[in-house]
Amino acid sequence: MGQPSKRLREIAKKFDFNKKIGMKEAIENLKSCPSVKFDQTVDISLRMGVDPRKADQLVRGTVTLPNGTGKEISILVFAEGDRLSEALAAGANFAGNDELLEKVSGGWTAFDAVIATPGMMRNVGKLGKVLGPRGLMPTPKAGTVTTDIAKAIHELKMGKVEFKLDKHGVINNAVGKLSFSLDFLYANILSFVQAVLKAKPSGAKGNYLQSIVVSSTMGPGFKIDLREFLAEK
Repeated sequence: MGQPSKRLREIAKKFDFNKKIGMKEAIENLKSCPSVKFDQTVDISLRMGVDPRKADQLVRGTVTLPNGTGKEISILVFAEGDRLSEALAAGANFAGNDELLEKVSGGWTAFDAVIATPGMMRNVGKLGKVLGPRGLMPTPKAGTVTTDIAKAIHELKMGKVEFKLDKHGVINNAVGKLSFSLDFLYANILSFVQAVLKAKPSGAKGNYLQSIVVSSTMGPGFKIDLREFLAEK
């Protein structure tokens, strides 16, 4: 293993990573790290006290981040007839049916979100091997299988994100850009955590939310004191 870079050595000297801190302090710490040449994404990782192997303990839902994600997302819509022009007029980057189904089946994934009308799902479902591993499969629960295409596109453009538990019992999501103000990032994070708390499944026992870590693309991870979020609940 090579030696850590000068930047990483500077970061390691500056912070105590074993200490749990408030979220605003963590955001300020990330902002104070030596800069890089791009606008880093801020990520949040929540370890949940549930068993992902049990159907009654799965955690999944959506939340609209009040200040958006900071990312211009590319949206693909599977539809037919007049819905195609509706999708394009509403801001979809790609809209189609058979030709796009074949293209995606071949491995093309140059998009960030997929919306489909209910009538298209029989064919879209066949793309599970391509869309599933990338978290792109549209679902009614996420509002991405719908007849109201314009509304779904608008919500995604405004910062609606889906969260779900992975096989390790962790929820990982992007919650904004490091260039966002402290207040904007904090508001996004607060909304996100509250949405996860509200999505507590019936089978959850004991401590539902066990830990939070916030980090940036090229920055360290900071452990968060949970008391402020549990008090907000």
